Amino acid sequence: MDKNKIGVYFSAATAMTMWALTFVWYKIVNETYPPFAIVFLRLLISCIIMLGIAAFNPVLQKLQRRDIPYFILLAFIYPTIYFLAESIGLTMIHASLGAVIISTIPLIVPAGAYLILKERVTLFNVLGILISFMGVLIVVLNRDLSISADPVGMLLMLVAVFCAAGYTIMVKRLTERYNAYSITVYQNIFGTLMFLPLFLVFDFKEFIAADHSSKAILNLLYLAVFGSSLAFIFFNYSIKKIGATRTEVFSNLIPVITAVFAYFMLGEELGLKKVIGIGVVLAGLFLSQMRSRKKSYPRY
Repeated sequence: MDKNKIGVYFSAATAMTMWALTFVWYKIVNETYPPFAIVFLRLLISCIIMLGIAAFNPVLQKLQRRDIPYFILLAFIYPTIYFLAESIGLTMIHASLGAVIISTIPLIVPAGAYLILKERVTLFNVLGILISFMGVLIVVLNRDLSISADPVGMLLMLVAVFCAAGYTIMVKRLTERYNAYSITVYQNIFGTLMFLPLFLVFDFKEFIAADHSSKAILNLLYLAVFGSSLAFIFFNYSIKKIGATRTEVFSNLIPVITAVFAYFMLGEELGLKKVIGIGVVLAGLFLSQMRSRKKSYPRY
């Protein structure tokens, strides 16, 4: 396999690992801080760190005036609406269920990428996505194939899914003019500005009165550095190199990685069923990255 491809796949997998951990970190921080405060602070901290790095390294590209509306729309979709839906949704359902709902993103992105970006969608892509999602279901479903959850929480998570799919497609267009670092910085700046009034109106007083424990602050930093900064850089880089469809399949790793970390960090059960599910996810992921010789869905 091409060394460059290995690097891209590593970037995508690393992004998903970081985002899988955000489900755990968010739950810990949410014990101390309310949702709007968490999102605003993680974005603000991310902006400060990334702009600080850019002050000493010419990695940040200049924002073109014509692209400002696109970045505003991008930030409105993701992180603003996405984080609103996800943050509130996660207060109503378990983190593992939230992860599996998020993992449905690869089922939506190929259609949008095909229709809007004219990205090639192969039979391997489709089969890999479906097989990988079946593995996700094996990991998270109960033995009686049931999942008990608040329907409002699940609906909010579905809103987050469609926002993430729209974000992925928009980023693919922006990678034609900007590097992954620049896209992440500008989306977080606009996202911070959008969350500021929500934070001040709804969560400021509760935030000030909160018990600012070192545990909450440390996990908030994890969310900012890994979840809102590095993960997006790796993810956006992968979209630029291998496209929206093939990158998004990696999001099926999120509930799998969450289950593994929950086993080691929280002592949750990791039985044979989950192990089999993890194997199915990985098999589907591998299949989705293969290329067929002919285009499966030729355009006329």
